Amino acid sequence: MEQRPLRRTGADVSVIGLGTWQLGGDWGDVDDDAAADVLDAALDAGVTLLDTADVYGDGRSEERIRKALAPRSDRPFVATKAGRRADPFEAEQYTAENLRAWIDRSRRNLGVDTLDLVQLHCPPPAVYSDQRVYDTLDALVAEEAIAAYGVSVETVAEGMTALQHPGVQTVQVILNIFRRKPLEELLPAAAQAGVGVLARVPLASGLLTGKYDESTTFPADDHRTFNRHGEAFDVGETFAGVPFDVGVAAAREVAEIAGSDVPTSAFSLRWVIDQPGVTTVIPGARNVTQVRGNVAAATLAPLTDSQLSDLERVYDERIRAHVHDRW
Repeated sequence: MEQRPLRRTGADVSVIGLGTWQLGGDWGDVDDDAAADVLDAALDAGVTLLDTADVYGDGRSEERIRKALAPRSDRPFVATKAGRRADPFEAEQYTAENLRAWIDRSRRNLGVDTLDLVQLHCPPPAVYSDQRVYDTLDALVAEEAIAAYGVSVETVAEGMTALQHPGVQTVQVILNIFRRKPLEELLPAAAQAGVGVLARVPLASGLLTGKYDESTTFPADDHRTFNRHGEAFDVGETFAGVPFDVGVAAAREVAEIAGSDVPTSAFSLRWVIDQPGVTTVIPGARNVTQVRGNVAAATLAPLTDSQLSDLERVYDERIRAHVHDRW
């Protein structure tokens, strides 16, 4: 699989990574065996970046990664996140003491002395401007508790604020056919700063697989049920903030543009891979079939000019009014 430099981290990573939120929780049940199969299939297919977080299943995702990597000599780059354990979830909780405790917990969960990458996990907006937070992260780099740090953001404005701090080496942001705003300012600014970009929610929580219709339902413990209107966390993380019925209709048009010979999910991932400034895209997977479908996107040819134009039209006509000015 194509490898790209994760900019100033010095690591090379696969253009298709693996997001492991599903392996922790909030997407319905994934048992230990299924999680192990997903991780093995991704690694065997050439995935060299795993993205996780300390709150995915209260550490379950990190622990499952540790177990999957234990027998392997080919260790991938593992990016985790910290900050959502703050209780209450307020900027004042991002103290040096708390940051160290969260990061030490991830080191134990993943079974490493030095974490490859720690990303601030969509914290309250004030955190992105708090120099004390960056000073603590710089100290943790000096102590070799972490090798690098970055940010995971909800909005373009948060990403632009974070880029002002020279220690930030990566930005993770929602980017997909239905969430295009980062292309205008954030990705060019990250490229100019030498900052790597991890693109998350690339399939809009499954909308861009083209497999859903207006009658599709999800388990009660799936965020696509319990966070559809932002009841638990930022609604932009669920269906990329697009109302479900609007997204289903738009996804039908995306499937038509992709054509009958190319799976809609792979087509949608290829669109993300080809955006200037993107280092890697991190789709999740709940089973081996989904892993293989995601990885297949790396072998597709770039989209044609006609396809790109048609996708932009779908965005402008159906999606833009719902998401563009919000995130």
